[in-house]
Amino acid sequence: MSTIPTNQPANRTIHELFDLTGRVAIVTGGAGLLGQQFSRALAEAGATVVIASRNQENCQAWAEQLQKDGHQALALPLDVTDPESSKALVAATLDQCGRLDILVNNAYMRGTPAPPEELTVEAWRTWIDAGLSGNFYCAQAAARPMLAQGSGSIINIGSIYGVGGTDVRMYPPEVPVNASAAYGAVKGGIVNLTRSLAVVWAARGVRVNCISPGGFPGETMHAEFGATFAAKVPLGRMGNRNDLKGAVVFLASDAAAYVVGQNLLVDGGWTAW
Repeated sequence: MSTIPTNQPANRTIHELFDLTGRVAIVTGGAGLLGQQFSRALAEAGATVVIASRNQENCQAWAEQLQKDGHQALALPLDVTDPESSKALVAATLDQCGRLDILVNNAYMRGTPAPPEELTVEAWRTWIDAGLSGNFYCAQAAARPMLAQGSGSIINIGSIYGVGGTDVRMYPPEVPVNASAAYGAVKGGIVNLTRSLAVVWAARGVRVNCISPGGFPGETMHAEFGATFAAKVPLGRMGNRNDLKGAVVFLASDAAAYVVGQNLLVDGGWTAW
């Protein structure tokens, strides 16, 4: 039986594998509820973070907060419905930071929730254009310089409602069912878009993965809904401001160098039932 050497790389410490020092990350929707977790985590791991959104005031304020905390951050404009805006964002990042290593594809412009039988064509198109098409525009624009340099990590953001339907029984009459059929279509599309991009770009050094969060409340929420939702989670609670940080740093870093095309569910066990 013949053998060949496997040419194993030099051993690296776990700290080295997770270190993002010298890397540049774009976080779209980076000043929002989940975007703040993603951008802070990457900055804390050493990356220079570009906060991108249509709301420049919020982006600038969050970038300044990260700077005050000792991190490298800047704010740039983005309209996810416009492919030219995605190209301009990447060009500005390369101009100001010199490179692009990480994209967290988090921006999302929610359409008007409605039962499927009442959803208008215009509302459907708003959901799809902003959620699914916008995700592709950003991934495509970011991939071009990453492919040219032979490395990069693209992290799309899905949802538990991209792998299963909405349990409408949780919603009291006065609470709108925000996760509509269109939302599920967008997030399910993002999960499979992740796989499709991953298998095409992996051989050229660009990894594409997805994080699908469970329920993450804002500063306030409807008490009955929150209790009902938490009761359905094996951990017995909804997500908090720290629960996504490890996932995004892992997928962005060399610790996930062999992780490609995966959908990482961060949901407290919601989908494990």
